[in-house]
Amino acid sequence: MATIGLSLDTFCRGLLQELSADYEVVALSSPDSHLDSLGKREGVRTIGVEMKREIAPLADLRSLIRLVREFRRERPQMVHTMTPKAGLLGMMAARIAGVPLRVHTFTGLLFPTATGLKKQILRLTDRLTCACATHIIPEGEGVRNDLIAGGITRKPLRVLGHGNVRGVDLDHYRPSESIDAQAAELRRRFGIRPGDKVLLYAGRADRDKGIAELTKAFRTLGRKDTHLLLAGDFKDSPLLPADMSNIHLSDGWTADILPWMRAADIFILPSYREGFPNTVLEAGAMCRPSVVTDINGSREIITDGVNGLIVEPRTVAPLREAILKLISDPALCHEMGLRARENVERKFSQPYVRSCLKEFYRTIIPTAQ
Repeated sequence: MATIGLSLDTFCRGLLQELSADYEVVALSSPDSHLDSLGKREGVRTIGVEMKREIAPLADLRSLIRLVREFRRERPQMVHTMTPKAGLLGMMAARIAGVPLRVHTFTGLLFPTATGLKKQILRLTDRLTCACATHIIPEGEGVRNDLIAGGITRKPLRVLGHGNVRGVDLDHYRPSESIDAQAAELRRRFGIRPGDKVLLYAGRADRDKGIAELTKAFRTLGRKDTHLLLAGDFKDSPLLPADMSNIHLSDGWTADILPWMRAADIFILPSYREGFPNTVLEAGAMCRPSVVTDINGSREIITDGVNGLIVEPRTVAPLREAILKLISDPALCHEMGLRARENVERKFSQPYVRSCLKEFYRTIIPTAQ
């Protein structure tokens, strides 16, 4: 269960069909085209219950009542939620309806970086989610530590495997001649010469992703042979600098990120907060090292000096120095890229991540053998 169908489609692609071999699986989110297509592709029943992502007391109450009705009608043995609003409403409704097993996965936390009244509200909603859950899964050790430090719950917190909820499809995220040919064409399209260095950021055009620090660090490199690719919805973004020389934008969201990752030498994620960033894993699978900030998730993927570099968040000079270190040493950059692929193969392959979840289900559902 997630708040919107897109989240289910992102986190559970292929998983629900796999789980259907052992369980009767029902997918629930707000009704949308993503939920419909997921149900058809995975071969599972779907239920649409309107839920608002933002705080909306009256709408949330209506959603809660509808969820209680659905759970009482379906009588599931377990409800498993992810995303904040689905977790809050889903765990409350499941407890009211008497669902025996109530599992919530925290894929990231908002309260650690919030301030004032908003911080208190977010902590309260996370506490309520945990109070109603029977089992709590933090996506990584960093999320687990924040739940404990924030006094959110005293219940046991179990990270599955090495963390992450999706895993990486290593057959899809694999360098190939055809992808490299597309990458070469992409470089030509942006006027990037052979031998030029390329940095890539892929994600939302949000301030808390560290975009301002990234563009400042890039501009202070002062190198005409280095380019920055920004893959995401950056059109008219106020975060973009006035001087856009050697900064190249995608045409909105990029459906196929693989050529972009191979067109780049280094992946950059200077975020202020994350749960467990899949883009860093995917870049690693494409044999690209990452420069990341010392935050949850990122520090659990990147070992500083091994498969990438780690810098303090909200800083420009350390980010610039890390980028300069890698673009100035192609051999080091290549070696770190190979180690990045090895790390993903060893800890975050999709079959391994899914096996950890299925083993968890087997331990809590008595009749599943």
